[in-house]
Amino acid sequence: MHTLHGKTALVTGASRGIGRAIARRLAGDGARVAVHYGGNERAAAETVAAIEAAGGQAFALRAELGTPGDAERLWAAFDARADGLDILVNNAGILNDEPGIEHVTRGQFERIFAVNATAPFFITQHALPRLRDGGRIVNISTMLTRGSAMPQSISYAMSKGALDVLTSTLAKQLGPRAITVNTVAPGVIDTDMHEGRLVGDALAWVSSLSPMGRVGTPEDVAGAVAFLAGDDSRWVTGHWLDASGGTLL
Repeated sequence: MHTLHGKTALVTGASRGIGRAIARRLAGDGARVAVHYGGNERAAAETVAAIEAAGGQAFALRAELGTPGDAERLWAAFDARADGLDILVNNAGILNDEPGIEHVTRGQFERIFAVNATAPFFITQHALPRLRDGGRIVNISTMLTRGSAMPQSISYAMSKGALDVLTSTLAKQLGPRAITVNTVAPGVIDTDMHEGRLVGDALAWVSSLSPMGRVGTPEDVAGAVAFLAGDDSRWVTGHWLDASGGTLL
């Protein structure tokens, strides 16, 4: 069903992984999707091609996040291809390779916050004049903001915690415009972000954390986002949706 027919969506970090799955799902539901990417033009083109091959509509736009003027560049590229917005998905994010707080450098810390927290803040700020009443904002966070973050993910969890605050605050502010703002919080998802890590004993251990006995897929997250992007979620706002397969139980 094309439940999002006539809607325009922007998904950041949509060239691969979770972002690609979200872009493909929203397009499959009828939305015209702006596929944002930071540097991998080929991967973004592949996402657009996959959407179009399935009968959907999409276009790519480039803006390197975590740099001065990133939000302005992104929206300038968007405005050249679209007139108004209905769905914003703040998905783009990075991980630090950090064995623990003792080894995190200031540069690493500032970089992860620049991409994971500062960029979506200002992207959302610039989105508000473009976002139509009744629109949707979905922030992709992590289960680690509600559970005990592992030592090797402390700065990542902290940066995503900022998105959780953005969700609850904006949900109150934008309610009068019937704009809902929600968070989807994945657990471990099998993407290239974890390439080479989810093998052998490590894969077995991570799979055992969920009562369902497996690692999540990008499509698992995309399904949750699709619900929050559609009309069925019109009375859901300010919500933190656990998409970890029950890992936090």
